[in-house]
Amino acid sequence: MHARMMLSLSLSVGSASGAAELMPLTRTQLCVTEGAIAQAGAEPWWSVTDSKMRAYVNAMTAPLVQARFRYLGPTGNEARLGSGELRRQIGLKLRAQDACNLVYAMWRIEPESRLVVSVKSNRGQHTSAQCANRGYRNIRPSRSAPVPALGADTEHTLRAEMNGAQLRVFADETLVWDGSLGAEALAFDGPVGIRSDNARLQLQLRAGAPLDTSAAPAACRAAGEESE
Repeated sequence: MHARMMLSLSLSVGSASGAAELMPLTRTQLCVTEGAIAQAGAEPWWSVTDSKMRAYVNAMTAPLVQARFRYLGPTGNEARLGSGELRRQIGLKLRAQDACNLVYAMWRIEPESRLVVSVKSNRGQHTSAQCANRGYRNIRPSRSAPVPALGADTEHTLRAEMNGAQLRVFADETLVWDGSLGAEALAFDGPVGIRSDNARLQLQLRAGAPLDTSAAPAACRAAGEESE
């Protein structure tokens, strides 16, 4: 496992400390494992039109990631999750070791507007063929606030930052989730990333500083579908 650098973050809501550590990413710094992320005009705006999009940053960074996105409405075709549910959402990944072991902060758009944090943990399993949609545990926050309902053609930000097992999530610079993920989330490690389901988007992504600036980008791994 790679060593991780934990950030010392202020507890103030919407503080500038997290934002100051964010670095813009280019499309070449992403490994897209499902769907497509296309250039949308000049960097750093990208376009997502597929019903399922999954990607991660091909380098280890501090556990801090932010998506600035324009929600453009539903995709033309829709795909159900592994559970059979039809959901429209955009979310951030942290400690994304593989398709079976990672942390999600998901901004659900429809059928209900809410922020859900989940740990997906499947010890000894690493591909979707092995774990499918098993191993999810939704985490209760210590404190939370509602996320705004997303209308088409609106622009928003979603940021997630970890300090050890503690996670804070901000929607439009407002703290909407704050709590501990528990030891289970520290049993694996990996890069940050992004995913969407059934949502047309324009987006840009920022992440924490690289942990090893001398390291060459890692080869993109084949991950397969993340089933939930």
